[in-house]
Amino acid sequence: MRITTVYTRRGDTGTTDLVGGVRISKADIRLEAYGTVDELSAHIGLLVTMLHPADTSDRELLQTIQRNLFSIGTHLATDQSQTPLYPSALLPQGETQRLEQEIDRIVALLPEQKGFVLPGGTPAAAQTHVCRTVCRRAERCIDALAQNAEVGTDVMQYVNRLSDYLFVLAKKINFNNGASEIMWQNACR
Repeated sequence: MRITTVYTRRGDTGTTDLVGGVRISKADIRLEAYGTVDELSAHIGLLVTMLHPADTSDRELLQTIQRNLFSIGTHLATDQSQTPLYPSALLPQGETQRLEQEIDRIVALLPEQKGFVLPGGTPAAAQTHVCRTVCRRAERCIDALAQNAEVGTDVMQYVNRLSDYLFVLAKKINFNNGASEIMWQNACR
């Protein structure tokens, strides 16, 4: 795809185009949903730059996740009541299961969790927690959109599982780097 111009001036009045040309307000929940997915992808991109060079499998999976998030963004930017989904808006088969398998693999390597973890540890683990919280916000926005528009169940499942994966990835990063996790303790005790 060749970009010939970056600006069109069409959004200067607070509207934007969806896939297929339908115009909506920039305040629409649909735009909030796919904008938050885009924000999540940007945070994951930052996380990738923070990983240890030897973490090639984590890096590769995170870049696959970014590609999947782009497909999800295309899915969410398509009002299916007016425009059919393009093939690029579909998640590849088995991606949610791939996350589940990776979650199970990581959990098997980690010591048993004994309480609630506060985000922190290494910079990469802290960034992974940022990704997790943005993912949860994306999930809430997608759910709000799904109340009034068609959203694939595979999208909902993938984003839900992705936040779980990011949680265990943060734990793994801390564990592999010998960083102690900060456990929440009730200050009222």
